[in-house]
Amino acid sequence: MLSNIELIIIGLIMLYFGGDILVTGSTRLAKLFRISPFIISAAVVGCGTSAPELAVSVLASLHGYGEIALGNVIGSNIANIGLVLGLTALIVPLKIEEQRLKEEAPPLIVASLLIVGFAWNNYLSRIEGSVMFILLFIYLWKAFEKKENLQVELEEGSHFLKNKGPAVQFCFILAGLTMLVLGANSMVDGATGIAREVGIGEWFIGVSIVAVGTSLPELVFSMIAAKRGHGEMAIGNVFGSNVFNILMVMGAASSIHPLTVKEYIHPDLIYTMVLTFILLIMIRRGREIRRRDGLFLILFYGVYIGLNGSSVL
Repeated sequence: MLSNIELIIIGLIMLYFGGDILVTGSTRLAKLFRISPFIISAAVVGCGTSAPELAVSVLASLHGYGEIALGNVIGSNIANIGLVLGLTALIVPLKIEEQRLKEEAPPLIVASLLIVGFAWNNYLSRIEGSVMFILLFIYLWKAFEKKENLQVELEEGSHFLKNKGPAVQFCFILAGLTMLVLGANSMVDGATGIAREVGIGEWFIGVSIVAVGTSLPELVFSMIAAKRGHGEMAIGNVFGSNVFNILMVMGAASSIHPLTVKEYIHPDLIYTMVLTFILLIMIRRGREIRRRDGLFLILFYGVYIGLNGSSVL
């Protein structure tokens, strides 16, 4: 039986190598298909890093826990922007082209407005879930429809299996995603064990350790991509993950079983919408997320956790 410290160490190792493999596979796939790294990180990596949220929300839906299913998505989307992009921008300012922002911001805005509108009455029906699924397929179709002439040489990192075809690179990406998810789970298990040993309450474990744990794949991928000079991939990963969290995760959960939420969730819905627009305004203003912007996003996330914590005391 592994100790909590050993679980955390193993998780850190898997997160590092999983992130390195995932960034490498993603840049290679972008070149092979002449698709921008932003699209690869948004559509392929964003889908994969939403796997923990999908598992949690679908299981919660099957057991009738609407609060967990929806809260998992809302909390994860807030963590992706406030924590993931905030911490990443503190290390390396993240730049994105103006035209890219004009093309990729609308899906994020539509998905964010959609979940606020659908969940405002504290209920998500199967019909609403089906609408989200249809929009997901449209999003994917539009993402992969556009081919680009990539003139910039993308830094790949590892040279392992460098000259192999798309099928091998997809397997490379899958291996990286698997290591990221398993590493995140290992770290969550270890950190949760330590938290319980010292008497930290279950709610705080949920909103801090578990919420951050499901965002660890996005965080590690974004940091490694940014350090290699692929700032757009870091932003694309969060854009894509948030879109997938809403359209795929909530679409699947509410299609399987209608979700009824008994708690007062309107402040959380407004918070995630406000944070999304703050992010877009930051990027639109300077074509990048600067270090001071990253600090603001982290503080914004901290306020959210603090307000939720005080509401249950």
